[in-house]
Amino acid sequence: MKPTLLVLAAGMGSRFGGLKQMEPVGPKGEWILDYSVSDASKAGFGKVVFVIRREMEAEFKSLTEAKYKDQVDLAFAFQEKLDLPIDVPNMELREKPWGTGHAVYAARKHLEAPFAVINADDFYGAEAFQALAKFLTDTSHQKETETYALVGYRLANTLSDHGSVSRGVCQIESSGQLVSIEEHSEIRYQSSKIRAKDSAGNEVELSPKTIVSLNCWGFPNGWAQKLGTLFADFLKDKGSEAKSEFYLPSAVDEMIKSGQARAIALPCDSKWLGVTYRDDLPSVRAAIKELYQRT
Repeated sequence: MKPTLLVLAAGMGSRFGGLKQMEPVGPKGEWILDYSVSDASKAGFGKVVFVIRREMEAEFKSLTEAKYKDQVDLAFAFQEKLDLPIDVPNMELREKPWGTGHAVYAARKHLEAPFAVINADDFYGAEAFQALAKFLTDTSHQKETETYALVGYRLANTLSDHGSVSRGVCQIESSGQLVSIEEHSEIRYQSSKIRAKDSAGNEVELSPKTIVSLNCWGFPNGWAQKLGTLFADFLKDKGSEAKSEFYLPSAVDEMIKSGQARAIALPCDSKWLGVTYRDDLPSVRAAIKELYQRT
């Protein structure tokens, strides 16, 4: 069974100022997403599921079907704030859906094979999809404890020159096993050092070599349904908070710490390319042009 690629494309890019998933970055007007779908198809993925917002449906489906229907099978899921595993009171106070973990949950009906998860606006490189395809088609590591995979990037290769970013900071054993992952925000260079706020809001310093998550994951078949239980527990605890978010890395971290699963890190030394701010566009375009001129 060929693995599925799940693309999180519901974010509208408030800091960017528009629908950044559709911004041309390649020499022929390619989106970052075009490279991801092409690299995934070449690596052996047979289906792509896009998680989008309902108001994006007509334009997004029209454009992506024209681009990709001859490469892979396509499906579309909608991230909507009322698509929940349990009832939550006072939903009128909430404006947005519930984050990346919710986005994966929203696609559960379309995930009938082992699957990878990526962001629509991050350029991961062919190496990442090759590693994930190999992991997802090798069932030997699922015989004892359920196992997930994370493509990890060095923090210094994932920063923007134009503002702060958020990343899942990973603790990894020498064997390559992921011990924990903690969401950090406001990550930026400050006086030649990398500063950030941890999940408790404390100011911390991070090493440039720190391995971080860019939401590039591999999961076994059926995991999206299991995610519903974690999401329900989250909603019982934080569902009344109007701006709470159910992060995918936090869900994985909880599974690891409870002993229900383990995760391995697939290292990647490539430089991250992504558009967080509109000022990121020129450098991303230049890097992609250089990369494909070399290849």
